[in-house]
Amino acid sequence: MALINSAAENNITFVRPAYFIISGFIGIPNIRYYFVFLCFIYILAVVGNTLVIIVITLDHMLRSPKYIAVFNLAFTDLLSSCALVPKVLDIFLFNHYHISYNDCLTFMFFCFTSIFMQAFNLVVLSFDRVMAIMYPLHYQMRVTHKLILSLIAFFWLLAITLILIAVGLLTRLSFCQSVIIQSYYCDHGPMYRLGCNDVTPNYIFAVLTIVLVLGVPLAFIVGSYCCIGYSLSKISTFRERVKAFKTCTGHLSLVAIYFLPVIFVYAFGRVIHPNARIINLSIATVLPPMLNPIIYVLQTQEIKESLRRLLKARVQAKLEVFRFKPL
Repeated sequence: MALINSAAENNITFVRPAYFIISGFIGIPNIRYYFVFLCFIYILAVVGNTLVIIVITLDHMLRSPKYIAVFNLAFTDLLSSCALVPKVLDIFLFNHYHISYNDCLTFMFFCFTSIFMQAFNLVVLSFDRVMAIMYPLHYQMRVTHKLILSLIAFFWLLAITLILIAVGLLTRLSFCQSVIIQSYYCDHGPMYRLGCNDVTPNYIFAVLTIVLVLGVPLAFIVGSYCCIGYSLSKISTFRERVKAFKTCTGHLSLVAIYFLPVIFVYAFGRVIHPNARIINLSIATVLPPMLNPIIYVLQTQEIKESLRRLLKARVQAKLEVFRFKPL
């Protein structure tokens, strides 16, 4: 194994490999059909999230705090898709299984930053919904642009800090035996388990990160919907309850799409086949960025109306140009 750096640490030779081997999809039957599926998901994710970003950017009526969070979600989903799917296809579709040490850490940084931000974005949207339903008369005074932008900036800083610490802890590990990562990308868990020296700090930080990125957001979202349910119970008419709850269906769909597959994989990962686990985990990673813009376009009346206005204005502009075009 080629080495970039060697030193003595804890009575073992410190080994930093020149490359890692990504082995996640190797050996899975008919896996090329799954890659076609990944290409389809990637195209829809890029088109859908780009469309949401363009609509919110062009329509001044969608500059509310809620749609700042939706814009950030679309940007994060676009980053997630572009950081993960093309590299996965390059690795397994074109047999480029070797990835350099530094490239692997960079790959990990962008993938995990976007994955973390997807969870944190759901927290921001959950906060927006609970404030809108519990304090409808004071919503505009409580939920301001400055507050939402501050929350988003804080979560970006938190996500970047967490993954920088995780990457920094990886650089202290010696990889003196295997360089084969049993995943479909440079996954933190399978990677630090290859270390020959003490991986306890990596394990502890990984557990802490899971709690901060999955446990705390999910607990906050569940708690917020308990508050929403309590507020809805105070509404006198059933029709008004349904009308208020409909404003939450899009967000609830996003929460289910993001958290349920991850919970399933981690809950039953030990009893299902390793190949099935890798496929399920990859679907749980790549599917939300594709479905999120579809859900918001189909279930959010403001975005649908904005699309109609923009398309109508574009058609009218073309008709005006055609009308005054000299013969």
